[in-house]
Amino acid sequence: MKIGLLAGEASGDNLAAGLMRQVIAQAAPEEVTFVGVGGPQMCEAGLQSLATFDELAVNGFREPILRLPQLIRLFRRLVRELDRANLDAFVGVDFNVFNLLLEKSLKRRGVKTVHYVSPSVYAWRKGRTKTVADSADVLLCLYPFEPSFYAPYDVKAIFVGHPLADAIDLDAGEPRARRQARRDLGLPVDGLVLALLPGSRGSEIKLLLDDFLSAAELFAQHEGVAQLDVVIPCVNEERFQQIQTSLSTGQASDSRLNIVLHDGNARAPLVACDVALVKSGTSTLESMLLRRAMVVSYRLGAVSYQLVRRLVRTPYAALPNILHGRAIVPELMQDAATATALAENLSQELDKSRQEPEYLAQFGQMHEALKCGADERSAAAVCDLVAGRQLDAGDSTGD
Repeated sequence: MKIGLLAGEASGDNLAAGLMRQVIAQAAPEEVTFVGVGGPQMCEAGLQSLATFDELAVNGFREPILRLPQLIRLFRRLVRELDRANLDAFVGVDFNVFNLLLEKSLKRRGVKTVHYVSPSVYAWRKGRTKTVADSADVLLCLYPFEPSFYAPYDVKAIFVGHPLADAIDLDAGEPRARRQARRDLGLPVDGLVLALLPGSRGSEIKLLLDDFLSAAELFAQHEGVAQLDVVIPCVNEERFQQIQTSLSTGQASDSRLNIVLHDGNARAPLVACDVALVKSGTSTLESMLLRRAMVVSYRLGAVSYQLVRRLVRTPYAALPNILHGRAIVPELMQDAATATALAENLSQELDKSRQEPEYLAQFGQMHEALKCGADERSAAAVCDLVAGRQLDAGDSTGD
């Protein structure tokens, strides 16, 4: 069995590596070969690399345009090499524009194709469902509501669950774990802890951090605490320096705030906290999986916001709200995201988490719905496609 794969981002590298390990587990290891493009985790799992991960690394709107000639050359080379590789199947992991074009080209050449992670067609550009169906034989969906969008098309859309839900234990946010996380972060075991998650990109931190810190000051005053421990994750050294510089220039002047910067991802700060102020995105899912009360916010530049507002078709931005189908966590976007409003909502959500047990119980129910063994399900779908076996119709839609 020879499987082609391509992931263009760190999140896709993680998804693909899990799938690869499970394909090997479900078939004799000597029978499986992986070729394509990926990051360090995919290479560790056995990928024979056709290009470096950095060749695909692009950010924002401007950089892809500037690098378009290079990306076109890379695309054409990959089509030739993957076509010559005699693949049994190709799996494009997220990285939608590049991968869907690549899948479509290979599909025309007779290669069976899989796309892993549905585009956010529930939110905007629903017409991409047809693009996906034209490019992939099988679509692996992270969320249970996604397959229905592809029912009119000739693509087998399968809900496989979310790997993050598999990675986080159902009891990962329990009090004992909270106490240990606080010890690990150097925080007092008792007392009120707020996690601030202003994002992982420099532009996000520039737009959100000041308001988040001001909200933390007002929240501390509202709660009447002598000291509010605030923990902020920094995904890399660049973000650490950016936030540290911002703090040193006086954005956080309230002596009530004890601010701790965590060199790493958001997991430990979320486990440690009582309530979190979270930028809209995957961190809202992680907060939900750890049963943490949260307030969700986001801010864009004025022009970008007007553009996005005209494109988006979903009433919700936070994944818990999208999954539940109604607003169970507050979302304060753009001009509504004032420090005062953020602080008031933090207090309300903290009170709700303490006084209404069913509030956080909803998070647990959604966790269980997403904890399906995504790596195993995805690998089984790929192996079934290669072998020509019928895919599980109970979890899919399409012909």
